[in-house]
Amino acid sequence: MTYDQQLADRLFPNVTLLPQDVIAQYPRRELAAAAKVTRFAPSPTGFLTIGGLYATFISERLAHQSGGVFFLRIEDTDRKREVKGSIDGIISALDYFGIRRDEGITHSDGESGRYGPYKQSARASIYHVFLKRLVAEGLAYPCFCDAEELNAIREAQGRRNEPTGYYGDWAVYRHAAPEKVQEQLDAGKPYVIRLKSPGSADRKIRITDLIKGELSMPENVQDIVLMKSDGIPTYHFAHAVDDYLMGTTHVIRGDEWLSSLPVHVQLFEVLGLPAPAYGHLAPIMKMDGASKRKFSKRKDPDAAVLYYQQQGFPGDTISEYFMTLANSNYEEWRSAHPDEPYQHFLLETSRMSAGGPLFDMHKLTDISKDVISRMTADGVYAQCLDWAKEYDDKLYRHLSDDPDYAKRVFNIGRGGAKPRKDLSRWSDVRPVSGYFFDGLFESGGARAETILPPNAGLPRAKRIVELYMETWDYKDDRDSWFEKMKHTAEQVGFAKDMKSFKKSPDSYQGHVGDVAMVLRAALTHSAFTPDLYDVMQVMGEDRVRLRLNRFVGR
Repeated sequence: MTYDQQLADRLFPNVTLLPQDVIAQYPRRELAAAAKVTRFAPSPTGFLTIGGLYATFISERLAHQSGGVFFLRIEDTDRKREVKGSIDGIISALDYFGIRRDEGITHSDGESGRYGPYKQSARASIYHVFLKRLVAEGLAYPCFCDAEELNAIREAQGRRNEPTGYYGDWAVYRHAAPEKVQEQLDAGKPYVIRLKSPGSADRKIRITDLIKGELSMPENVQDIVLMKSDGIPTYHFAHAVDDYLMGTTHVIRGDEWLSSLPVHVQLFEVLGLPAPAYGHLAPIMKMDGASKRKFSKRKDPDAAVLYYQQQGFPGDTISEYFMTLANSNYEEWRSAHPDEPYQHFLLETSRMSAGGPLFDMHKLTDISKDVISRMTADGVYAQCLDWAKEYDDKLYRHLSDDPDYAKRVFNIGRGGAKPRKDLSRWSDVRPVSGYFFDGLFESGGARAETILPPNAGLPRAKRIVELYMETWDYKDDRDSWFEKMKHTAEQVGFAKDMKSFKKSPDSYQGHVGDVAMVLRAALTHSAFTPDLYDVMQVMGEDRVRLRLNRFVGR
């Protein structure tokens, strides 16, 4: 038995399986040749960012448009930095924005799929099998350097103006005598397992990135840590084992990982496993005054995906917007296919920009208005109700008290060639349409007199309402309703139509539009509403009469 095999047996005495035994437990997926298997593999160390959601969306689209598989894996090897509730927050965000997983983590303590466990903290025994084989083959070794010794190495490298790290002659345990290693183990000294890197500073690797194209990078020469002293592997090693066993074919991630690419490619080579294809996304940018910058997790509330959930942007809005960021030809496709779901567009990584896309909140808002305008009243009601249940309890109570009435409210101006576009997010519902609901109307901050036309002060406005109520009939059709409004205009010296007013403005106190504005103010306390006739029809006769009577003081 070789020394390396003896060392491997001592380091991993309970490991009896070989890598091929583990691989046999994870059969290759039976998919079409072009099908992609992708994943989202976050660390539960904080909130999900908009950039992270973007990369996840791209991964999901590539898998599902190719008939492949998309799964969620949690990379929780850094237990010290784990934030309580992060996993549930990540899952909530993916569910909210409609990112469908075929397998993986379903909630903080649950999972689904035959390629698990899908938490790395539950896979230590799997990683130990591969680590033992690397040690046995002389490709990995224990390192007993403590923090003080590693710091001394860095300081010495600094004095000599050499690259910092644990490599070559600086890797003091790389070629340690067997006696010294045994002595340290006998003394119970803590150790990590390091890769014995086969890389050379004189060589480069060439990689075809899915997004950035052909890349040439120096080989990795660092003897990186594969397993920490607590027996838990590092992300670098764990992800290589997991991506092979789980059948990952394509990895989409932020380009902050680009510097790690030589390490990851080398790990797959050392393990004798094929590496997935990698695509590295440039960070999403935002405008800060006249210049662009990256989102800041500390300074920018809109860096967090939770911000968009709290604001109530529909999930499809974010998906539509991500499509425009990913492929510039998407907007042309959308114009030609206005009624098709965005999933019918085939995303191409070759069309993705190597530079960071600009996140434009104004454009996102416009897209969201389009998305909501295409929804049915039932769809608007269902999504708004779900959002309000989580973020606006008062609105939720009013929506759930009378679903039919709420749906009639949402149905105003819906459909047709020019549907209403006054909602860009569910948090708009209360300021835009809250007046339909008596409790929200009565507690609203705006008052009718603040939005009356300048030529219709409160006394005249009350007179207009009184005259109008003398003839108004809830059963009137639209034409009859408007004729009565014109009649009221003439009674108070206003022009019955805009043509007459424009022809001789000095002859009138105002025009029929001012009468409509008075009624709108009295009924809604809002200067901007959908068609007034539709508003009054949905409100119903009793509610209209009650509000108009209150306005005139009855």
